[in-house]
Amino acid sequence: MQREVDQYISQFKEGYFHPLSMLARMTEEVGELAREVNHRYGEKPKKPEEAEQSMEMELGDMLFILICFANSLDIDLEEAFRLVMDKYEVRDADRWTRLDENDAT
Repeated sequence: MQREVDQYISQFKEGYFHPLSMLARMTEEVGELAREVNHRYGEKPKKPEEAEQSMEMELGDMLFILICFANSLDIDLEEAFRLVMDKYEVRDADRWTRLDENDAT
């Protein structure tokens, strides 16, 4: 995904946004997702004239900007994910109640 996004962005003179602009874009995308989640699962129904948004597209927008952010900072998201999973597996190893074999069915 990082390569594909980089190929896409590389065709434009502007390239990647600066980190603060990237963070602002990410915040905008999180806000759009939050609005959609609130409409679907919260107490704030949509106005009749508001179009239904796709949760899939909102998450996709967030993923795209996250990849852009990582690429602009030369961060390998695969490696970042590995590091985070290792952290959670150690730090939270006994934090949650595990399913036993009978619970899994």
